Amino acid sequence: MKPAIILLSGGLDSATTLAIARHQGFDACCLSVDYGQRHAAELAAAARVAASQEARAHRTIHLDIHQFGGSALTDPAIAVPTGGLAPGIPVTYVPARNTIMLSLALAWAEVLGSQDIFVGVNAVDYSGYPDCRPEFIRAFEALANLATKSAVEGRRLRVHAPLMTMTKAEIIRCGTELGVDYGLTVSCYQADAEGTACGLCDACRLRREGFATAGIGDPTRYVNA
Repeated sequence: MKPAIILLSGGLDSATTLAIARHQGFDACCLSVDYGQRHAAELAAAARVAASQEARAHRTIHLDIHQFGGSALTDPAIAVPTGGLAPGIPVTYVPARNTIMLSLALAWAEVLGSQDIFVGVNAVDYSGYPDCRPEFIRAFEALANLATKSAVEGRRLRVHAPLMTMTKAEIIRCGTELGVDYGLTVSCYQADAEGTACGLCDACRLRREGFATAGIGDPTRYVNA
């Protein structure tokens, strides 16, 4: 089995991405990032998901970018929006987050001799983040193949984004078919320490609507049912 690095947040999308990578025959090495996010319960969820899907390894990098602020997920002075999806890029966007995470995954991939990185970004049912678009993924893959010793020596790297064009309902159906236990995951932007979801933020709304559209029971524990 070829090793692949899976960026694993502990949320619904990354858990599905891990299942897809394993279904494709990759030996999954999961990487999570503790970046000072207010919904730190997702890190415990990531550990649960990695264990449940028998990942080869799971590591958590501690990189405190919350000192920069600029996002409702890293700055306690900025409230998480709870009024529903609105036009424009929301304040839950974390500057450079996916670029940073993919760079860390790239470093580990090169050390392990892996040519594959999986990330659960999505450009359909999402909040408009610029680093979730297919052109960003293509650009990062091009950068990776310019910036690494392994690529220069002929071992090119590929960044997989298998959820890119799927709706949330399609993602949930796919993961369910692959045996993902979504009760282990945390998606809420302001989940409490036990992982209980607020039920009102954008992530909760997209998740709840996805389960409803998929016709699959939602195992999420919501404060606001």
